[in-house]
Amino acid sequence: MTKPYHVVGIGNALVDILAHAEDAFLETHGIEKGIMQLIDMERAVELYGRVGPAQEISGGSAANTIAGIARLGGRTAYVGKVKDDQLGAIFAHDLRAQGAHYTTRPAPKDTEGETGRCIVLVTPDGERSMNTYLGVTEHLTPADIDERQMAGAEWIYLEGYRFDGPESHEAFARAIGAARAARGRVSLTLSDPFCVERHREAFRRMIREDVDLLFANRAEILSMYETEDFSEALSRAAAEIDIVACTDSENGAHVLAEGQHWHVPAVPTQVVDATGAGDLFAAAFLWGLTHGHDLETCGRMGCVAASEIISHIGARPEADLSALFRQHGLV
Repeated sequence: MTKPYHVVGIGNALVDILAHAEDAFLETHGIEKGIMQLIDMERAVELYGRVGPAQEISGGSAANTIAGIARLGGRTAYVGKVKDDQLGAIFAHDLRAQGAHYTTRPAPKDTEGETGRCIVLVTPDGERSMNTYLGVTEHLTPADIDERQMAGAEWIYLEGYRFDGPESHEAFARAIGAARAARGRVSLTLSDPFCVERHREAFRRMIREDVDLLFANRAEILSMYETEDFSEALSRAAAEIDIVACTDSENGAHVLAEGQHWHVPAVPTQVVDATGAGDLFAAAFLWGLTHGHDLETCGRMGCVAASEIISHIGARPEADLSALFRQHGLV
């Protein structure tokens, strides 16, 4: 029987504030390049006041993935907490406009904190350095997880950044339990090497017990398995998980499953903003997987989508991804 959703994602609901910055700006303000740093509201206000012209674009890692799948015509839903405020309304509108189902109840106006936002500083090399104020999205609880929705998904997609929330592990457990009981499958993205460092044991336990498909990049998978040997990290992951999809920047991506290993080349493009590359790789991969494509083709689709997203500012696709897949002979 066809399920209502191909993929349901759970993550941090954020609005991205994107601005260009020189490396000197990062150094002056103590921002570590190329990673995500958690900040408080005071720091968010300070940075926002010091950056140049900025764009406000709905983001959040898993939300970007779900938006990408929806743009491809997939049946999707998203779970993530915003506040009943201006940025919260922007986030909800943008996600629904992509075609995703989004019904998470917003935090009331009198709730302490605000809708989360991520100040993304893009340096001339296209690298992005993220400064994230989680706000109310940090407080997603098990009560926000609709078990019927999880049961209605072929796959659920869990965002590693959510491990920083105080009740995230319980919320994930509720979602996994409902999906598993209905024969759904579980995918996880590691999100960030520093996130892995903060929660390595919790990640490892979930990977061993619950995860069918792991998304990661080179830095994240090396951090997870505490090694400098990329091949070893891939092999160790493949020994624990049915499917591993690991991106490696300009070197493309690696897909491992059932004793096989496919290397998929990157699609060359001019890098404008690396924000969302992994998110859209996962979107295309999951769309391909839920539409009957083989794993190598899913990896190739992921690289096409990642190439599109890094060619412009923002982490939501601007081009027709289906048309790009046709151009590359993938559909």
